[in-house]
Amino acid sequence: MVLDDLLKQADGLKLAGQHGEAIALSNKMLLMDLEYVEAYEEIGDNYLSLREYDKAMKALKYALRIRPKSPNALYLLGFLYSSTGEFERSVETLELANRVQPHHPEILRCLGWSIFHSGDRKRGLVILERAKAMAPKDTLIMCDLAVCYLNDRQFEATIKLLEEALRLEPNNEKAKDCLETAKFFQREFKKLKEDRA
Repeated sequence: MVLDDLLKQADGLKLAGQHGEAIALSNKMLLMDLEYVEAYEEIGDNYLSLREYDKAMKALKYALRIRPKSPNALYLLGFLYSSTGEFERSVETLELANRVQPHHPEILRCLGWSIFHSGDRKRGLVILERAKAMAPKDTLIMCDLAVCYLNDRQFEATIKLLEEALRLEPNNEKAKDCLETAKFFQREFKKLKEDRA
């Protein structure tokens, strides 16, 4: 099917960081079928990568008008809300995505992150740990979980996760930066405790 082939091409362009080209190709798909939900999702995903949240929101809401229970559109919309700091809306949207497509590590990663940042830290960590158990080599999950542990001042767990992420992806800049930060805070926190003793 032509649309499926074009969608694969658009996805390849997105992964290569060619977001403008991916959006143009997705628009071409919509000229062929105005109800092709996957094209709207692809447009939304690319605009998310470009941090053009209004355009991403418009595309994803249109996708959900056509298919209200599209797990991908719900996930992307939940991710968008998380990116803009609207954690309550993010949790609500991602919980719906999780009901439609349960046990999906990527949905759980984002849900755990948003729950943690909406104030329920313990539940957020439990969900992120569950996502990691389901996808043990996913460095995105490891990094998000590590950042949450760092916010919770659990330095050992943070460092262990980031070292594991760097074993899998030695050039992961996010993991390197987070690891330096974690080690810095661990040292400072230790000094502070010693000064107080």
